[in-house]
Amino acid sequence: MSVAKDHIKQLINSLPEDSSYEEILREVAFARMVKKGLEDSRENRTISNEEMEHRIKTWRK
Repeated sequence: MSVAKDHIKQLINSLPEDSSYEEILREVAFARMVKKGLEDSRENRTISNEEMEHRIKTWRK
């Protein structure tokens, strides 16, 4: 079995028994976003807060 399936099974099993479909999907999506963010951080695919602030200011013009 794939690592992804094992991880998702563990995540689902850790949720309350009465979790809704939407809650389960939200948790799976959140876990994936966190994993992707950590991968980006390790690979230096991030920008500084100052750079992000600069970019947001350019959007407001």
